Amino acid sequence: MHAALRGIVLGTVALSLALTTAACGSADQADGKDKDKSKKGPLTIGLLLPENQTARYERFDKPLMEKKIKELAGKDTKVLYANAKQDANVQQQQVDTMIAKKVDALIIDAVDAKSISSSVKKADDSDIPVVAYDRLAEGPIKAYTSVDNPRVGRIQAKSLLDELGDKADKGKIVMMNGSVTDPNAKMYKQGAHSVLDGKVKIGKEYDTKEWKPENANENMKGAISSLGKKNIVGIYSANDGMAGGIITALKRAGFDKDNLPPVTGQDAELNAVQRILAGEQFMSVYKPYVPETSAAAEFAVALARGESLDKIATSKTDSESTEDVPTKIVTPLPLVKEDIKKYVGKSGFFTAKEICTAKFKKACAEAGIK
Repeated sequence: MHAALRGIVLGTVALSLALTTAACGSADQADGKDKDKSKKGPLTIGLLLPENQTARYERFDKPLMEKKIKELAGKDTKVLYANAKQDANVQQQQVDTMIAKKVDALIIDAVDAKSISSSVKKADDSDIPVVAYDRLAEGPIKAYTSVDNPRVGRIQAKSLLDELGDKADKGKIVMMNGSVTDPNAKMYKQGAHSVLDGKVKIGKEYDTKEWKPENANENMKGAISSLGKKNIVGIYSANDGMAGGIITALKRAGFDKDNLPPVTGQDAELNAVQRILAGEQFMSVYKPYVPETSAAAEFAVALARGESLDKIATSKTDSESTEDVPTKIVTPLPLVKEDIKKYVGKSGFFTAKEICTAKFKKACAEAGIK
């Protein structure tokens, strides 16, 4: 073979092998198999949660994840924790801190799913895989776990319609959706509308800034003023914190316990469980925290060790910036007064002692909670 031709052939073979190797590397990474990672000893996992107004994060999510991570990776594994207290800029700084501390993997429940994308990319560029927890963060995330968010909205809306019955035709409802910075809020809203539209008149609808109860309270005051209290037959509230603010506004407008319109919620917070028992809040949505936090922990440890995610993920999800993200979705459940008894004392729920304080002892007895 001519020397020049031999050089071209050899060069082509080398290029082909290089491309094949690169392609294999991409596939491995997509499956959670990072060939550069083979750490078997104690790990350092970062955990960033979005806020502390919703009691679930400190009460359930954080301790359950810490426990599961240590079960999987050993008691010497460190979990570095920070809470952004609903400040997206603070959370971005917290990511920088986690990168500086060279964590092996990072779990993020984003305050703002879009603005966190640059921070996720920074972590990825530093070879730190990111697990999106509860909210689908933008950027090159490696895994995602959450509840079935559209189902949450459908559960809330169906429960509200069932409770209204014939009253659905005799007035209007108010919809109090979550924050526009939270992609889950959009899914709750879509799920709720799929059930409510055409079945009841929506008098007022709000996207509540930062999910704050005080903002929901102000929105509800405006709705009462605009619609008139006699015309409001029910309120769709996307979560329990806002439900508390809404119920306060209703009471101050002259509604008493016996004529409060049904108010929905989500998260099965302690205050909400007590309000349900007392007849002030109609329902909530119980999200089983154990399987969701366990999935996040399993993803993080596997990614930190360069292991496959195939046995953890049950599906794949596309975000606006990343395709085929290994995913595990948890099924949420409705929680009305009759349901509380069966959950009391279970992992991820409250004990009878926590629920049945002096103020609620009678209500607990009536519900069969001892």
